[in-house]
Amino acid sequence: MVSGPQFVQHLRNAGFDFFTGVPCSLVKGVIATLEERGGYIAETREDAAVGLAAGAYMAGKQPVVIMQNSGLGVCLNALSSLSLIYALPCLLLITWRGYQGKDAPEHIIMGDVLPDLLSTLKIPYRVLEEPTLEDTIGWAAATLKQTSRPTALVLPPGVAAKE
Repeated sequence: MVSGPQFVQHLRNAGFDFFTGVPCSLVKGVIATLEERGGYIAETREDAAVGLAAGAYMAGKQPVVIMQNSGLGVCLNALSSLSLIYALPCLLLITWRGYQGKDAPEHIIMGDVLPDLLSTLKIPYRVLEEPTLEDTIGWAAATLKQTSRPTALVLPPGVAAKE
């Protein structure tokens, strides 16, 4: 498992410098590290976090929005009517609750349809795995620059340490 400080360092090394989102226990260590370093703005809704990321991008930042896959459902309109049509890139770091049908019942359906939702929105994505984490984050940073579109990294359980 990748520790919170290691995960954050990989993101920063790739140029990401603005972090917002809605907490999830699967990235507890990542968020704790960002909060300790003063680099995270917590939001109560994912669509509001997408709006903050859009403003941060216009101010010259490279934003990351952290959310559960259920949060993707909450921010579909903000992504489609703001980020996608106005070419406001941000990295969507999406925790994959309900991965492989394992989780609390309320996560199973969104866990099943997550890849389809991202594909439907034409948001490029990759699934994070510990051995290729650094390269995959690098891919995301390059994709954001090439496409000027939100790009997603999907984080299954067990890749990032919770503490």
